[in-house]
Amino acid sequence: MSTPRVRFAPAPSGSLHVGNARTALYNWLHARGNGGTFVLRVEDTDAERATPEGYEATLAALRFLGLEWDEGPEVGGPYGPYRQSKRQSLHEAVATALLEAGYAYEAFETREELEAEREAAQAQGRPPGYQGGHRDLTDAQRESFRAEGREAVVRLRTPDEGELVFTDVIRGEVTFAWKDVPDFVILRADGSPTYPLAAGVDDLAMGITFIARGEDLLSTTPRQILLADHVLDEGLLDRVLEAEGYAPRPDVERPRYAHLPLLVGEDRKPLSKRHGAVAVAEFRRQGFLPDVLANFLALCGWSYDDRTERFTVPDLIAKFSFDRVGSNPAFFDVDKLRALNGDRIKELDPAELADDLEPYFVEEGLLDQPPSAAQRQLLHDLAPLLQERIQTLAEAAPLVDWCFADEVAYEDKAVDKHLRKGRADEVLDAADAVFTELDDWDAESIMAVLDEVSERLGIGRGKTFQPVRVAVAGKAVSPPLPETLAVLDRGLVLDRIRSAKQLLGA
Repeated sequence: MSTPRVRFAPAPSGSLHVGNARTALYNWLHARGNGGTFVLRVEDTDAERATPEGYEATLAALRFLGLEWDEGPEVGGPYGPYRQSKRQSLHEAVATALLEAGYAYEAFETREELEAEREAAQAQGRPPGYQGGHRDLTDAQRESFRAEGREAVVRLRTPDEGELVFTDVIRGEVTFAWKDVPDFVILRADGSPTYPLAAGVDDLAMGITFIARGEDLLSTTPRQILLADHVLDEGLLDRVLEAEGYAPRPDVERPRYAHLPLLVGEDRKPLSKRHGAVAVAEFRRQGFLPDVLANFLALCGWSYDDRTERFTVPDLIAKFSFDRVGSNPAFFDVDKLRALNGDRIKELDPAELADDLEPYFVEEGLLDQPPSAAQRQLLHDLAPLLQERIQTLAEAAPLVDWCFADEVAYEDKAVDKHLRKGRADEVLDAADAVFTELDDWDAESIMAVLDEVSERLGIGRGKTFQPVRVAVAGKAVSPPLPETLAVLDRGLVLDRIRSAKQLLGA
């Protein structure tokens, strides 16, 4: 069997949805695991929806996930261009060839006429869809419509009877009755191609052998198979490619299809913005690691066995196959994603974690860009203390922002609870004294003298630690106190304790 040529063909209308990211991932894994080629083709023919920002966001999301493409924008390849908007002359030429061969025809109905036809079909209990009214126009009728100023679309004829049966790699044998597939538009009145024409022609021209996409596109498959049969008939596409100056298409068969299950939220409805984050960029902003997000997306519909949930990217390449992808909707469990991410953060080398955290601290204004040597060292010292306490990278900065601040910002609730009650004033006096006299400024020594303060005052460790924590951090939650204080300058710690004492004396 020849090696697969697969494609991911996003429409760049905004941020890359996690459902589309999973489609890209499955295609990429199939290519990488079988020595194949992963093609990126940007379907930007819809000028109203496609934007430069969406294009850049799509490429950035794929690169964040590590899904580098073998052919496509910014990479090139033998079957370009890889932006569909630059291939419109090819699509138009194929539509013209289909017209000349009798596979397609011009239809001149107005929008109002089509709407009236739809309403009539609904009232009569007939299936909606084009009824083929302009299938057999004469030359005179076409000229008459043009004289009225009407513009024509080009429709592909579908069979009046019979069935299309094809094998979906995930769903098995799928059957469509042709009577339920009305003649469909392949070229709009403005000359722009519709999805079945543009995607179908480009898949064939680029030699795509396998198409994995969402199940919401299953209904378009009969149209694309019919189109493929027509354009491959007697070398029609080959002649157009040669005439338009395109590379000869690879000698491959019509592509096979795999339609992936939908991603659903907790309400078991298709994942959408009502479920919160649905874009790769948002998960990146929240601090999910790319290999963890790839691991999680792979599990949204695929499983290797009933036990294993942790996979590295090389594991996925070695183990992934479409015969283990189910057909039922896949639950997008954000809690599971968070847990996987937290587990992976715990396993990182602290230096690697610090490097991963750096852009988040820069974004919060805690580090300069680029960070100074002292700032970077402080972040590296804090990284091991954060590993057990965060599930996403974005959660780290709020825990230790006070370590980078020039002055402490006190939370009123923490001050009222831990500094203005009990014996906090005595604790701060004692901490000031023992920290000043401490010979070794390290976590073990700090812990020992704080325990001595607790014992001397006859209070529990919590009633000693919390006043000191709030005095230095301004808040009641932080990484382990002795370890965190030890990475800070002793003078800074003492200054903050004395500032808190002044606050209480005011």
